[in-house]
Amino acid sequence: MYGGRTSLLIGFAAALLTTLLATVLGLVAGYYRGWTDAVISRALDVVWAFPVTLLAIALGLALAVGGLRVGPLHLSGSSLWIPILIIGAVYVPYMARPIRGEVLSLREKEFVEAAEAQGAGPLRVMFGELLPNLWSTIIVFFTLGVANSMLLEAMLSFLGVGVQQPETSWGTMVGSGFQLITSAPQLSLIPGAMILLTVLSVNVLGDGLRDALDPRSKLRLEVHAGTPEPEGTAV
Repeated sequence: MYGGRTSLLIGFAAALLTTLLATVLGLVAGYYRGWTDAVISRALDVVWAFPVTLLAIALGLALAVGGLRVGPLHLSGSSLWIPILIIGAVYVPYMARPIRGEVLSLREKEFVEAAEAQGAGPLRVMFGELLPNLWSTIIVFFTLGVANSMLLEAMLSFLGVGVQQPETSWGTMVGSGFQLITSAPQLSLIPGAMILLTVLSVNVLGDGLRDALDPRSKLRLEVHAGTPEPEGTAV
């Protein structure tokens, strides 16, 4: 239970960080377009070009050894903020790009033109008009991000570049018990089973939220899978 507290903390905190960064970048890139969109998109492409696992391992190894120092702020290599920042950063492109695509579509809608005609500034249009129409997408991505963050944290901790002593998590417990897998398999199997059940539960929650908040997604999936359209429906 103590290790689960750390795993859940990192999962939710990293997913929240990813959601905040991706939402802001997606809104700015989709609304302003032009060179702003080009700069943000190319920066996201650079991160996207690296495999998530290898990038996270490289950052985790570098920061676990020397920590992180940004001006007066200093984080030691054993701080829980290190894996939170790493996991939160590497998943940003996978959420920011879909949000940017939706913002580009919403940008052409009449309610945006009406708000601009009434004198609304960019911040008001982005956060007052566009953001409320993105909540369903953001909530779904957040729940799925929690599951992905927990899996990545477990992998990093298993390899020794995630959660550091004296803290512990399900990933570190799996790694510690792996040395005794033949004599005491429960040391690895129990925390591994908890990771599996938690990630599965969060994914099911995310799928349920997607179907509840965007019923059309299920219809699109059925149509693409070859399900016949209801009689009398125009396609």
